[in-house]
Amino acid sequence: MTTQLSTGDTAPDFSLADAEGTTFSKADFAGRKVILYFYPKAATPGCTTEACDFRDNLSSLAAAGFEVLGVSPDDAESIRAFAADEGLTFPLLSDPGAEVAKAYGSFGEKTIGDRTFEGTLRSTFVIAEDGTLDRAEYNVDAQGHVARLREELGV
Repeated sequence: MTTQLSTGDTAPDFSLADAEGTTFSKADFAGRKVILYFYPKAATPGCTTEACDFRDNLSSLAAAGFEVLGVSPDDAESIRAFAADEGLTFPLLSDPGAEVAKAYGSFGEKTIGDRTFEGTLRSTFVIAEDGTLDRAEYNVDAQGHVARLREELGV
């Protein structure tokens, strides 16, 4: 298990590419609010629910000044297909070695059914304009997470 972050911590730097090869980094969003969420695997039921929930709430989040970025260990082709199939219009970033997930404490042991393994953990971070964390939420539920987050953020 990696060390988890807390509200007030400086958000770790990241530099990851989307399906088209465009690189996004923390520095690109300096002075802006970012919702950076980690999901385990594209096109799985929980990840689809969460991604579509962000998609459906993107305009209200953007109106409140928030950028949304999704991060998974999937390769470019997988995230490209996922975005196309679900009509996702925000950047999905590939973290194949889970290095960014580890830096954010979003990597560790998890159990699905009777199988235990290490992988990316479903978690969400709100990065403030100054680069610190306004929120660090681990093991979030895919269902209802965005509605709760919007309420907490006053969106």
